[in-house]
Formats: sequence, C-alpha cells, structure tokens
Amino acid sequence: MTTPNPSLPSPDDLRSPLLPPTGKDPLSGHHDPPIERLCIDVMLRKYCGEFGYWQFKHFVLTCTAWALEAFHTMVMIFADREPDWSCEPGSECVTTADVCELQHGSWRWDGGSGMSTVAEWGLVCGQKYKVGLVQALFFGGCMIGAGIFGHLSDSKLGRKGSLTVVCILNAVFGLLTSLSPNYLTYVLLRVLTGFSTGGVGLCAFVLATEPVGPSKRGIAGMSTFYFFSGGIALLSGIAYVFRTWRSLYIASSVPSILFVFLILPLISESPRWYLIRGQTDSAMSIMRAIAVANGKSLPGNVYVVRDEEVKDNDQKSNEIRSKEVVTGSIIDAVRSPLTRARLILVVGINFASSIVYYGLSLNVVNLETDLYISVLVNAVAEMPAFFFTAVLIDRFGRKPLGVGTQWFSGIFCIVGSFIGNEGAWKVVRMGCGVLGIFGMAGTYNLLFIYAMELFPTVVRNAALGCATQAAQLGAIMAPFVVVLGGGLPFLIFGVCGIVGGFLTFYLPETLNKPLYDTMNGMADGENEALC
Repeated sequence: MTTPNPSLPSPDDLRSPLLPPTGKDPLSGHHDPPIERLCIDVMLRKYCGEFGYWQFKHFVLTCTAWALEAFHTMVMIFADREPDWSCEPGSECVTTADVCELQHGSWRWDGGSGMSTVAEWGLVCGQKYKVGLVQALFFGGCMIGAGIFGHLSDSKLGRKGSLTVVCILNAVFGLLTSLSPNYLTYVLLRVLTGFSTGGVGLCAFVLATEPVGPSKRGIAGMSTFYFFSGGIALLSGIAYVFRTWRSLYIASSVPSILFVFLILPLISESPRWYLIRGQTDSAMSIMRAIAVANGKSLPGNVYVVRDEEVKDNDQKSNEIRSKEVVTGSIIDAVRSPLTRARLILVVGINFASSIVYYGLSLNVVNLETDLYISVLVNAVAEMPAFFFTAVLIDRFGRKPLGVGTQWFSGIFCIVGSFIGNEGAWKVVRMGCGVLGIFGMAGTYNLLFIYAMELFPTVVRNAALGCATQAAQLGAIMAPFVVVLGGGLPFLIFGVCGIVGGFLTFYLPETLNKPLYDTMNGMADGENEALC
C-alpha cells in the first residue's frame, strides 16, 4: 500500500479550479449582467423617470426661492414710490400745482412721511434722480452677485450651498434695510441685497431643472417664472397691508428666513454637480432616490458617468476618471469657439430683454393708475405668457419662440409710444404695456432654459451667471429710461425687443438635445450631430 505524498495535490484540488464557483451553473445561463454606464439624461429616461413625484416635489420646493427674489427686487416699486399729497388747511396751495412750485409747509404727504423713502427723505424735484439711482445700484449689486455665485455654485459651494448662502444674506440685508437711518445707508444696504439677490434665481433655476429628463426639461424650465410672477402678485397684496416702507421691508424679508429653515432641508443637491465634482457615489444615491420615489427600479449593474466616459470600455480608466474633479470657468467658455459665440449672443439678448422686462415693470409709476392694481395686473399678465410658451416650446423649438415673443413685445411697445396718456387713452397705453410685458415675460423665462441647454454642466452656472450679469446691466439702465417719462420709454423698450429678436436668429436650436457635462463631451456631441 502506497502512502499518499502530502506534497502532491489531490484529484479534487486539480479539478476545483476547472469547476464554476459554487452556486453558478454554466449550463443554466445565469451570469452577472454586464456593467451599464449611462449619462444622467439617459438614466433618467431609461430607468428613473424624467419628471415623476421626486422631480415634481424638488421642483416646487426649489422654485419657491423665485418668489423670494421677486419680493426683494420689486419691493422698490412700493418702497420708493411718490405718495399722494394734499394741501395744508388754510394754505394758498392748489392740488393741481406741481409740488416743486409750492412753498415749504403749505402741503403734506398723505399718510405721513413714513409711507415711502421718497416722502421720508424728500426725494422729489431736484432730488428725484436719487430714486432711479438706488434702483440702478441695486441691479448693479445683482450683476456682481450673479457672477460670483454663478462661479461658486459650479465649484465649491454647489447649487444648494450657494442658494442657502444667498437666502440667508437676503434675509439679513432686507431686515437691516428697514432700519436705515438715512439715504446713504439705505443705498448701501440695497446694493448688498442686490448682491445676494443676483444669485437666487440663477441657483434655484439650475438646481430645479438639472434633475429633470430631457423631454420634460423645456416645460419645467418655462414653469419656474410662475413663482416669480406669483411673488410679484403676492407682494402687491403685502404692500397693500403694510403701507409704510419700513414695515414692508420686514414683511418681505421674513419669508427668506422661513425658506432657509423649513424648505431648504427638504431639497437635494444636483446629481450633475456631484458628478463633475467626482462624487459619483453621492450622484448615484440621488439617482436611486429618484427611481424609488417615482416607482421605478434602477438595476444594480447600472452606473452614472459623465457623458465623455459613456463610450470608455476601459473599466479601470473609467473608475479613475469618475473620481476626478472636472472644473471650469467662464474663461473656458470664452476660449472655446463653440461656446464663445453662444455666450456673446446670450449676453446681448439678455441685456436687451432685461431693459424691456424691468422697464415695463417699473414704468407703472408713469401710467397714473392705481399702483397696487397695476402691479397685480402686470404680474397676472405674465402667467398666460408662461403657459403658452411652455406649451409651444417643444413644438416649435427655442429659437422661433424666442424671436416671436421678443418681436411681439417690441411691436406693442412701439405702438404704445405713440399713444397719449390722457382720458381713455391711458387705459389703451396700459394695455400696450401689459401686452409688451406678456411677450417679454415669455422671452425672459425662455432665455433661462435656452441658455442652460447651450452650455455644459462644468460651466453652466458660470455662463448663466454671465448672462444674468448682462440682464442686471440692462436692469440698471431701466430706471433711467423710466424717469424720461412720456412715450419715449415705450419707444426704447420696443427697439430693444426688435434687436433682441434679431440676435436670437444666430443661436443654434437646442430642442431634444442632451445636457452635456463637460466641454469635451459637448464638442464630441456637436461634431457627431454634424456628421
């Protein structure tokens, strides 16, 4: 009998490497499915749902910030208005006279000097320019803030982090504004409020629409301005209740505090931002949450990657690159010929449309009608424009709609410039203004979704921030156009609308095109589309 040599392998040891692992039968056909790497748009469309319960809840909660922006922006219409005045009993003044020609002490402001900043600090006659100045400087602050927070939301702070910061600053600066002891302090605090306000709508828009699928993104993006117009309409009611300018600033700032503590904790960061920052696990966690909330199933073999990595079959290379942080700035957008031309056009269009939109909003003071009703009517007139553009945006595309809405607004503004402001003609001119803001409201909303689709994730907020800066520069000009009075403001608004429409002709159509993540991904995608 031979003794087995322990140094030699047993027959079982020789056979075991040739056998499949326990529980796996090669004849059964059960194999692990291959890894599927998808960009976010495809994953939303294929597995998670493009606009289900998760996106709806996220969208509504995030867009509430637009109402806050409306409060802090349009509060100037009521706080800086010129109140009615009346003659002191026994004086020789007449109410039909110009207040600048009356003797001091022969008249008084109705409701007292606390009704507005104009009444409290005597911003009439030779001081009237200060009203337009503080409004212009507010938009100057917006311009600076849009650029800074546009960059921060693409980089370190993220979309949600930036939105949190600007809402906190809005609340603080708004409350401090109500305590302003003099005009100079008031101007400083309004500039600071503008600085933080410039980032609110920008961050809220991108955060609300980035998790939405491509076929639903147009309608969702066009719906964000419902919240802005709703905020303006709500503000007219708040201003009617809180008649003094100091109490109005308090009432319009408190909602920002409530938003930070009650709503922001319920909002998620954008998975696209996590992806470009190399936080793939966080992006996948949100995508799984979207699928679960929408009643969908996301298979375990499906992973989210940046668009330029979808076709990379090297698993090791893909894992390494998914951890890389992809950064970008407005300089990258300017360097690329593809995005440079788009950026220049978007800047010009935003500048022109902003002069019209904010100019018509502020021009209600020249209509000589009830201020609260005029603001309410203008806000309500914007909402049908959002509905029509949302319905038509995926049927006709971004470019034709952008051209049409700007020309619609421009034509009615030009017509309004030739109509008098007496008797029944006041109502006709007001109607031209309402139709003008109807068209431009559709344009202003469309520009956000259009510009968002023109740039990749890595520079999207920076590019939108640049476009918003141009819009704020236009808004700076608007108060000075308004103070010209008469029909001239309407004529200027009309010309801007026509010019903006012509510029839109040179932008590419983005209907049904994906949201690219990186500059290389966009270049590759555009080149494939041309082939």
